[in-house]
Amino acid sequence: MPAPNPAALAFLETRRSLPAKTFTAPVPTAAELDRILAAALRVPDHGKLEPWRLIVLAAPDFVRLADLAEARALELGGDAEKVAKGRGQFDLGRLAVVVIASPKAGDKIPLIEQTLSAGALCMNLVHAATAAGWGANWLTGWPAHDAVFRARAFGCTADELVAGIVHIATPGAEPPDRPRPDLARLVARGLP
Repeated sequence: MPAPNPAALAFLETRRSLPAKTFTAPVPTAAELDRILAAALRVPDHGKLEPWRLIVLAAPDFVRLADLAEARALELGGDAEKVAKGRGQFDLGRLAVVVIASPKAGDKIPLIEQTLSAGALCMNLVHAATAAGWGANWLTGWPAHDAVFRARAFGCTADELVAGIVHIATPGAEPPDRPRPDLARLVARGLP
């Protein structure tokens, strides 16, 4: 008979993403963040490849990233909206962890599984930070998907992607819950 963990299930049943733009100070200390990161790294990693790397961002990093996003938006001929969206999360950032999907080419583990492992790491990071009492929000935005920005900002190679930028700080006011997926519409019980 399996041993249930009602507290963990209740946590997952009530977990919500809170808007990073509402986060305030303080942010986790280095020791608190290390505990969150250690928990997050207990992620499915088929083949034990560790096909990801992490970059912890603090206040000075956000200023640089906001400026880089604005410069890149202007290079692309972006209007004021593209500039604002590019700068947005960086202008408001307090502490974040960038999860870089860094697949190991030529390995027997398919690249898609390695990339999905980076996504699982993002979700584990959100769960770990939330369980520790912090607000956590997984974002990307157009700069994270732009190869030139990724290379300039995070030193990404052509084979690397930004799986997520997970902002962690003190949660602000909790917005109303959103409608949740309809199981009856989305879940098939058996093959068609």
